[in-house]
Amino acid sequence: MTALNRHINEQAASARPAHIPADEWEVRVKLAAAYRLAALFRWTDHIYTHFSVRVPGKEEHFLINPFGLLFDEVSASNLVKIDIDGTVIEDPLELGINQAGYVIHSALHRVRPDLRAILHTHTRDGAAVSAQKEGLLPLSQHALASYGRVAYHTYEGIVLDVEEQDRLIANVGDKSLLILRNHGLLAGGSTVEQAFRRLHVLEYACNIQIAAQSGGNTDLLFAPQDAIDKVRRQTERPEEAEQPITQRHWDALIRLLERQGDGYRR
Repeated sequence: MTALNRHINEQAASARPAHIPADEWEVRVKLAAAYRLAALFRWTDHIYTHFSVRVPGKEEHFLINPFGLLFDEVSASNLVKIDIDGTVIEDPLELGINQAGYVIHSALHRVRPDLRAILHTHTRDGAAVSAQKEGLLPLSQHALASYGRVAYHTYEGIVLDVEEQDRLIANVGDKSLLILRNHGLLAGGSTVEQAFRRLHVLEYACNIQIAAQSGGNTDLLFAPQDAIDKVRRQTERPEEAEQPITQRHWDALIRLLERQGDGYRR
């Protein structure tokens, strides 16, 4: 961790309200940073879509955005805390949450304790790839890095009904990435940093795919199967081997975000 990042963490800690434990405040700041970064990268859909993270020490509780705030308005202190059953524990702005956010995130938090952070987007290119029959194509190095981790879920309408949760869970299986057909993308990870890095790579893979398909040449060059298999082996690292790379990725993102301001830490 750089000196700048240590300084940022110290400032964030000094802003912590007395009633919020230090470990919870840390994940709040990281989740708020993820929202602000998504806004910076234009991964937003106005006040829609949602990111969440489990509350340390309270596995049945998770944090999610207030329904009505733009992503660049989300901060550590205004996140909503709810439980797996949808009961609101803390809602500082009294805005409630998006029901679709509850249905999607509670389903995965209920059955996938390894995915502590879950990030969902409706980006143009992500939604465009989700509408393609073949889904993510092996067109780029970024796509190959995500290829073996992607699951698919068929569109059933706006995700408002809890009855859809069983099918969502079944379709995700043991994967950490989900393409929701005719809808968007979802990435999970053991930390906010890991989930964001996975989403970052998948979003860029979708950008490249749509750009390649827009070139007017229908003879797209797919990566050969031996290369697909090789990249899968190269990117399927143990958690402890992936963590240093994830941390460098996240630290660079935080330096970028800090140049826009520090409102996410409040």
